[in-house]
Amino acid sequence: MDSARRNANLVLMLAAAIWGFAFVAQRVGMRHLGPLTFNGIRFGLGALALTPLLIYNLRKQRIVGDLNENSATGKAPNKQPSRAFCLRAGLLTGLLIFGGSTFQQFGVVYTTAGKAGFITSLYVVFVPILGLLTGQGTGRWTWWGALLAAIGLYLLSIRGWMSIDLGDGLVLIGALFWASHVLAVGKLSGRIDPIRLAVSQFIVCSLLSLLGALIFESFQWPAIRAAAVPILYAGILSVGVAYTLQLVGQRHAQPAHAAIILSFEAVYAVIGGWLILNEGLTPRAMIGCALMLAGVFLAQRESGPRDSAV
Repeated sequence: MDSARRNANLVLMLAAAIWGFAFVAQRVGMRHLGPLTFNGIRFGLGALALTPLLIYNLRKQRIVGDLNENSATGKAPNKQPSRAFCLRAGLLTGLLIFGGSTFQQFGVVYTTAGKAGFITSLYVVFVPILGLLTGQGTGRWTWWGALLAAIGLYLLSIRGWMSIDLGDGLVLIGALFWASHVLAVGKLSGRIDPIRLAVSQFIVCSLLSLLGALIFESFQWPAIRAAAVPILYAGILSVGVAYTLQLVGQRHAQPAHAAIILSFEAVYAVIGGWLILNEGLTPRAMIGCALMLAGVFLAQRESGPRDSAV
């Protein structure tokens, strides 16, 4: 494994850790706010936190472009994506994030947290399957790694016999959106500045969520103030930092590999619940964590041309 891909995997693992601990913040925040209101504010904060960095990058690109155009070497300036392309990219990824977060939040109302965690993490399996439909093939070691990770998530999250009801169906639809988002980012991250894409998709998701909150939920400032701390963590770190780390990491990571690493958010959610909410780790949960770790290592195994992604 080359250094660029190894560093990308570390970046993705850091994003998974931030997302995992964000489950604690989301549980506390949902005591005061509806799901659409919470998502609308947190994604708006994420976009706002990255705006200064976006402005800096745009100015830097403009300066570099002017230097290239005025250079005596005759070197052609770096071609930047059109504004229309950036708009379409932000709209697509923003819609996918909105779909995933909305179906997940509403699904949790009708199902248990354990079922929701497992079903959401099925995007680990959905990514290579959907990738085949979009021309992003993957090797056999990724499939075996995804299988181990899925079994580990089952042991980690499921309590009792799994049945499909309304909540499970909603969360399952959300998992399809998350898998589609991973694939979309894999296609777009090398063609557009990651900060620009991040801000665009956060704005789209925030506006759609706030619009839904104004229609379907009560928007009360005292409730927002009561949930200020979890909102700040979920908005600035979980959205502003972690999603950007995902965009940066996926520039050098295989989409299916990235999905498995990002699924480790479930492990970090268990750790966060143990450290902050005094939720214990059962032997079954520890076995699940071990299987997920084995799945990541297996998916990252070096393989020959026959086994490598096409």
